[in-house]
Amino acid sequence: MQLVVARIGRAHGIKGEVTVEVRTDEPELRLGPGAVLATEPAATGPLTIEAGRVHSGRLLLRFEGVRDRTGAEALRNTLLIAEVDPDELPEEEDEFYDHQLIDLDVVLADGTEIGRITEISHLPSQDLFIVERPDGSEVMIPFVEEIVTEIDLEEQRAVITPPPGLIDESEAVIASSRDEETGGTASDDEAGTPKGDA
Repeated sequence: MQLVVARIGRAHGIKGEVTVEVRTDEPELRLGPGAVLATEPAATGPLTIEAGRVHSGRLLLRFEGVRDRTGAEALRNTLLIAEVDPDELPEEEDEFYDHQLIDLDVVLADGTEIGRITEISHLPSQDLFIVERPDGSEVMIPFVEEIVTEIDLEEQRAVITPPPGLIDESEAVIASSRDEETGGTASDDEAGTPKGDA
């Protein structure tokens, strides 16, 4: 099974190094010296990692055969893809690979169905589950311990305890009464919908 583990950013310096946006929880395993990675676009690879180091909080990689800034810049926006055994599990007990989470049913603690995970969005601050509801709409659920209380791979489900308003906007607590003060000019579509900046 192939998994995207990084995206190449801009060239760094003049000796062929590139910055990379890491998309794996195990960069030391997937992006270590000697690792051979497929690429997207495929014509760019495969690429073999020659060396890596952290500089100002960012991972820098150098690939075999890439010796100057021009060669490094040509790799920009290339996705790095590792071949992973589908049965392999992360080292940490509470960590999961994206492919293990995709298609899990999302339910509340009482068993109420919320939807199905269709995508994992990796943001700098946290990961998000993109969940498709039975009606076709989508909801984003932060993948944090306080909200996602259990991942049960055997039962193929994720149990969540969402705060008010995360799943059902009608339960949201509006922190401002500005709308009431302006004379209630909100349209029917806006009535009762919490404001994004509230």
